[in-house]
Order: sequence, then C-alpha cells, then structure tokens
Amino acid sequence: MDRRQFLKASAAAAFLPAAPHIATAQDAKTLRFVPYSDVAIIDPIWTNGYSTRTHALLVWDTLYGLDDQFQPQPQMVEGHVVEDDGKRWTLTLRPGLVFHDGSKVLARDAVASIRRWGVRDTFGQALMAATDELSAPDDRTIIFRLKTPFPHLPAALARPSALVAAIMPERLAQTDPFKQIPEAIGSGPYRYVTADRIAGARHVYARHEAYVPRPGGTPSFTAGPRTPYLDHIEFTVMPDAATAVSALQTGAVDWVEQPIIDLLPLLRKDSNIVVEVKDRSGMAGQLRLNHLQPPFNNPAIRRVILKAIDQEDCMNAVCGGDPQVERGSMGFFGNSPLASDASAELRKSPKDIARLKQELEAAGYKGERIVFLSGQDVPRIALVCEVAADALRKISCNVDFVAADWGTVLQRISSRQPVEQGGWSCYVSYWSGIDLGSPATNSPLRGNGAKGSPGWPDSPQIEALRARFLAAADPAAQKAIAREIEQQAMQDVPYVPAGQYLQPVAYRKNLTGMLNGVPVFTNLRKG
Repeated sequence: MDRRQFLKASAAAAFLPAAPHIATAQDAKTLRFVPYSDVAIIDPIWTNGYSTRTHALLVWDTLYGLDDQFQPQPQMVEGHVVEDDGKRWTLTLRPGLVFHDGSKVLARDAVASIRRWGVRDTFGQALMAATDELSAPDDRTIIFRLKTPFPHLPAALARPSALVAAIMPERLAQTDPFKQIPEAIGSGPYRYVTADRIAGARHVYARHEAYVPRPGGTPSFTAGPRTPYLDHIEFTVMPDAATAVSALQTGAVDWVEQPIIDLLPLLRKDSNIVVEVKDRSGMAGQLRLNHLQPPFNNPAIRRVILKAIDQEDCMNAVCGGDPQVERGSMGFFGNSPLASDASAELRKSPKDIARLKQELEAAGYKGERIVFLSGQDVPRIALVCEVAADALRKISCNVDFVAADWGTVLQRISSRQPVEQGGWSCYVSYWSGIDLGSPATNSPLRGNGAKGSPGWPDSPQIEALRARFLAAADPAAQKAIAREIEQQAMQDVPYVPAGQYLQPVAYRKNLTGMLNGVPVFTNLRKG
C-alpha cells in the first residue's frame, strides 16, 4: 500500500463515531490550532519553515504589514517621509509600543532587528545592499540613507512569510544571525509561554495585555488593526493527519491548517466545519538540491534531475482525485503575474526514462549516494518525496531515503558536510506563492552561494539579473527580466519545481473573522 492510500485508509478509520468535545467557559477564549508541523525553531529568521513563520506572526510585530492585495501598509510605524530623490527614508514609530518583557520598543531595537534580518532574508539582503547608513537618532525615529533609491523598502519590511522582519529587543537582535535567539520576546499581539511548551506536542501563546493595535483602518492580512480577541492560542501538534481531522470533527481542536486532501469531501459535508482556501497564492513544491556536495554540485546532473521530475505526478499524489483542489505545473515564479512560458516545453514533455539514464551517465554521475531527506509528518511533503525518490531510482540514482519528522529535516539541512559526515543531498519543501512570486522575494531562486538558504546555489548570472530587476521601474521591463531569470534557472537549476496547488484550511464554524492569507490569529472570535 503506498503512502497516499495508507493515509486515506487511516483517515477513514479515524472517522468513527467519537465522543463530542465537552465545551467549557475557557474554550470560548482559547483557540486550538493544528499547524502543519511542530515549531521546532522559535527564531523568526533562522529557518524558512512556515510553522516558525506562523509562530513569528503571533509573537512579533513588523514595521509594515501586508494587506490581502499584497500592498504594504504602516504597522508599527505611524508613517514615513521620503526625501533626497528616494535616497533618504525617515520612519517614525507609533507611540505606546511595548515588548512582552515590559520594556518600550525603541528605534534602536528596530535598527538592530533590521540589521540581523537583513543578513538572512533575500529581500533584506537587497535592502541592506542598497543602504549606506541605518540609524536611530532618537527613540522613535529610524533613518535609512540609501546609496540608490529602493522603492521596495516598505514591501521588504512587510514581508509576512518565510524570515519575518520581526522587531525584537536590541539585546536579542544582537545575536549572531547564524545562531538562534535564546528566547522569544516580541511586541506582537501574543506572547510565547515557554513554560507551557511540550516539545513536539504543544505550544501556548497568551494575549499580550499591553498590545495596542494600530488605530483606524480595516483588518486585512497583517495590515490594519491587529486586534487579539482571544486569551490563548494553543498549537496542538498532530503528526497523524487523520487524527487532526477527527479532532476537528469532535471539536477538540478549532482549526487545522492543512487537512489531508483525501478527507476534504467528508469535511465539506460536515455542517459544523468550513473548508476554504485562504491563501490564493498557493503552495509550491520543490526538490531542493545541495550544490556543495556531489553529485548535485554538477550542473549537468542537476539539469537531468530537472527533466526527470514529473510535476503532474507530484500534484496528483498530493491532491488525489478531488476536483475542487486546484493544482498544476509551474515554472520558477509559480502562478504569479511574473510567471513566463520559459519552462513550458520541459514541463509538458514526456519522461523518456531510457534517455534520461543515458543523459545522467553522460553528465558524469558515478553512482554517488544521494541522501534524500523526507519530512514524513507533513503529508504534502512526504507524498512528493515518494514520487521524486521513485523518479530518481528509475533513472538509476543511488537513493538513500531518510524518513524523519520535518523539524529534524529543518535542523539537518543546515549542515554543509558531506553525506558521510551527516550531510544531505536533497529534500522536498514547499513555499507559499507569496515568497516565490517575484525575484525580490524568491529565496530559493537566489544564486548567492554561502549567503543563501540551504542548497547554497552559486549563480552570478541569476544575481546580476535580479539586481537589474530590483532597479527596473517599468512593469514590462520587470516581466522581461523575470523571464530571463527563468531561462537562466533552467541552466543552473537552483531547485526543481514540483507543482503548485491551493491548500484549503478547515475550521469550526463558530470561529469567525478569519482573514485571508497565511494563518494569523488577530481579528478572530470564537462563539
């Protein structure tokens, strides 16, 4: 029985009559959320894992928020003034901002936080490269003196996805960007209750009593008033997808971030449950290759792997036969307006296994062991891992399939050592379309080597094209450059696209006020 059929059978078994959840007075002020995986890392800039992103948007606030039209809006700042032909930005903090430890949020906290984030985040790196001086002349003023105009500045600081530009106390922000912060202290709507954490099982967040939402405006994604109506948010980690949806049915939990696709038809029939897509940017799969170690340090071998992965097979494994789940193949910018037809022919071409075997041998593959890390507790990842590993075996790759939980995978991919010393060769991850839709935000498409994310592709050509994109003001010019980037990516293969789909969430109908976008917990009420 393959993994998808096993999950489906397990889920069906879980839908046996169960005792209803007994409501208490506390339940009305506590939301129980099932994230797609455990929050193994609490540092908002130390990992691209989206469970950490969701955690970060609870604990920390950002200088700008992003509305559901993906436009940046002032959040922690009252506003800004742009002078000197776009080369001087003066940002003014809102009054009354307080960290969870009781200290006031000062401009120097923001400056230190931006500098730390700017080392790791792809958009932050571009902003800091354009910055001549970043200073805090007083407690509420932040000044960017730029070498060249950078009109994307608010969008960079508003990024609500992987590697959040979280504002933390200066003492924490001075932590080496390549080391994790020792504690999660922010000024966001909820504070992290470390004492209530059960590793691998539960995380608890309590409403930040001193939090003052932005006055005026309309709540929209991470923009506008971020009002925390609930007293507690509990992340209940359930590695078994069937158990999670069963708990949702009985009311033991209120919200499942990524319900198993095979159970969506049954969930839709439940009058107490809402199933809908909140993030229309989609979830995009990719096979990430380690460019530092054999065999994937060889670009010719990477190009063969690009041809071998069938995106349609990957998406069918994840989405099954549910016709209501939108899915499709993709290039390097997902379903964004910047996507082009540069990879269309490759995506539609049939997989000639015999020819791919010959091409792999001609490319120089000598049977090196390929350590394939699989995050087994995340169904959409585990299913694509099965498909991709099978595709590699078919073309005679020596695959060492290592099954682990996603938190363990995230920890291991930081290693740059050879596979004989605990390193890795490839793994499957998913990115939100918010991240992949533009060269400015597409971290896995970077070619900045050791400064990049795990896999560490090195492509001066992609980096030069990206710089041209950031300097281009005309939308037509931006689209043309994005197409050039896709063409270059077909040669360098920083990663292998594995399809894109729209993942619905599922939640109890008594939960109201849920905003569009990735999970946020403000504006929510529980009846």
